[in-house]
Amino acid sequence: MASVTYNTPVEPHLSCSIRSCTRNRRQKRQSCRDLMTHMVRSHLTERDVDVLVQTAELSLDSVTKTQPHPNAGCILTDTQGSIVGQGSLWAQGAEAPEVIAVKQAQGAAAGGTAYLNLEAGDCHGDTAAIQALIHSGVKRCVVGMLHPLEHSRGKAVDALLSAGIHVDILQNTLSLSGLSQESIDRLDIIYSSNEALLHRAALGKPMGIIKYAMTLDGKIAASSGHSAWVSSQDSRGIVFRTRASCDAVIIGGQTVRRDNPRLTTRMEGGHQPVRIVMSRRLDLPMEADMWDTQVAPTIVATQKGAKKDMQQKLVSKGVEVVEFDFLTPEAVSEYCYQRGFLSCLWECGGVLAAPAVADNTIHKVIAFIAPKIIGGKGAPTPMGELGFVEMTQAIDILHPQWSTVGPDVMISGYLPISGGPKALAESLGIIQSQSSARYQPIESSKSATNQQWLSPQTTPSQVQQQQQLEFYKCWDNLGCLSNFSPHPIDMPDVTMDEPTLEAVRHALTTADAPIPHGRLWPSSEHYYQAQKFHGVDNKASRDIIEDIMRAPSPEEAAKIGRTAEASTPELLHPDWEARKLAVMHAALLRKFSCHKGPRDTLLGTLKTPHAALVESSPHDFFWGRGIDGTGSNHLGKLLMTIRDELSSQIT
Repeated sequence: MASVTYNTPVEPHLSCSIRSCTRNRRQKRQSCRDLMTHMVRSHLTERDVDVLVQTAELSLDSVTKTQPHPNAGCILTDTQGSIVGQGSLWAQGAEAPEVIAVKQAQGAAAGGTAYLNLEAGDCHGDTAAIQALIHSGVKRCVVGMLHPLEHSRGKAVDALLSAGIHVDILQNTLSLSGLSQESIDRLDIIYSSNEALLHRAALGKPMGIIKYAMTLDGKIAASSGHSAWVSSQDSRGIVFRTRASCDAVIIGGQTVRRDNPRLTTRMEGGHQPVRIVMSRRLDLPMEADMWDTQVAPTIVATQKGAKKDMQQKLVSKGVEVVEFDFLTPEAVSEYCYQRGFLSCLWECGGVLAAPAVADNTIHKVIAFIAPKIIGGKGAPTPMGELGFVEMTQAIDILHPQWSTVGPDVMISGYLPISGGPKALAESLGIIQSQSSARYQPIESSKSATNQQWLSPQTTPSQVQQQQQLEFYKCWDNLGCLSNFSPHPIDMPDVTMDEPTLEAVRHALTTADAPIPHGRLWPSSEHYYQAQKFHGVDNKASRDIIEDIMRAPSPEEAAKIGRTAEASTPELLHPDWEARKLAVMHAALLRKFSCHKGPRDTLLGTLKTPHAALVESSPHDFFWGRGIDGTGSNHLGKLLMTIRDELSSQIT
């Protein structure tokens, strides 16, 4: 359990919050102005549009199947314009789409064109995607959108230009000369395919989506509270898919008490979002479907000090309890942001929906209107009190879209705080007035990450404490330091412990020497999870190891290992707790000895004086710092140890 303190008060007026956010977005747009001025006019063809749209559609292949991540696709064409290779990012830490496409092309893309819906940046600090494109021999690259995250924006384009590859970047689709209006409209998918990433980058929050179903007279339930079902089965199918495309589903305690929901996707396999219950007083039922964490993980967010006995009972069921000094939608959204979430689906009632809108945590609305009338003076409505007294204060929904779903009508659109994907791209400076442009490399501005918190009164000891370089998700800054990064390692097929680590240390740190009797693991996370069950004389343990080895991504390897550890602890190696630091140390030694990108990134952190590497996971108090900074940060400490070893070898 963690105690969380957020001192930022909720803005009393929604318009004030919007103005504040608009100022922040204006500042971000100003920071990109130099980047945009180095674009020169170029034109895309109808064929370019066709392939770009295909690339964006391809990037969505893993949606609902894996946890949300930047949606990236790559299509390669030969000199005649025929597609010879394609790939998409399956999950965090999976093989880059550019690498997949180049392998598939088998040299046929030489002299041709590469199409990317999103500038390469699946793992910050790793150059595999860029090197694959360069070595493929393509002469031209068409990029649908520069990377929304500042630490990756323009980096891949610079590298391609330096290699002599002509780069065209889609800019403002409204002024693409020579293209039909139909083609211009089709290009909206470039932005919508990564709308969650754009929200996170521009607003500093996960994209918040509120979903509700109501009758024709505006009720989400009868006066009794009964609500099964307002909408049709077809509409509920869309809801299930929407859940699977989000990191988390958020409800209030009243929904648990009244409906006892499962909040699962009803899909076999695929991604199950984290279920979050907000309850200040923890007046929750002891038995509820949400407490079955074998189906999907559950977090209960509550006020600090609330019902400690209930907290312990929830924890005993596998529920994660997070305490907040002030439990608000804004605080929960900030917590989700720190966990690396890209999108959250709010399926709450009107009582919680209203403060969520007022807190600017809601950016998109999906509403289903059923052809039914229920009536009832006390029947609940989708939105509670916002404090508005005149219709002129109503919040306009931007870019509304209407469609029929069975007998229902579905309406979706964006709140003004968002403005939609294209507006967010513009606020970041990655859309300009030119229709398309060839990018010219510029000098990157120095990051102020480690300086912006320092005041003139800061003492030297405080400076040393404040120099923290944080990492977590692969696509975030220093992403290749993550244990989920896509870097295979060959490791000895032994049960690793401290004495074994010392015996094989020289082999692990000799990059050009193969490991005797070694086995190649797709990532250090695959190896780490498998070692939990290594050396156990049980077929079931060996089967788990093979399942982990075959996992398509580190994310899925971790899920297999953690689920087996929780559900069948008897299959775990009896000395696992004593061994796991040595296992991780061995995996990291091999990873940073064999892979130049991560090694250069790790050594590059020495340029920041007194820099401490911190794994910023808010919920991991062993490998990370935890939400309140009291975590052990063992992953960061191991990386600093390896950094010092590598540095001394170079010296």
